[in-house]
Amino acid sequence: MKIARTDSFKRDFKKLPHHVKKAFDKKIKLFMENIQHPSFRVKKLEGYENRWEASITIFYRFTFEIHEGYYLLRRIGPHDILKKP
Repeated sequence: MKIARTDSFKRDFKKLPHHVKKAFDKKIKLFMENIQHPSFRVKKLEGYENRWEASITIFYRFTFEIHEGYYLLRRIGPHDILKKP
């Protein structure tokens, strides 16, 4: 599987504190190896057919879609991003 990022994700990522960016960089490698790792606490977002959330830390999340051959990273940030995933 490959990773693609929306423009929203890229903008969100730039605004993150350095320690969260660093945590995400480590987590995304694990995500690519095992999306079902318990530390991600992956959940399907209600009201969307193909939209999911995963945890980076207790306070930060990212949302994504699963497509054939790739994951589309949609948003990243504090828990509030789930209001506009």
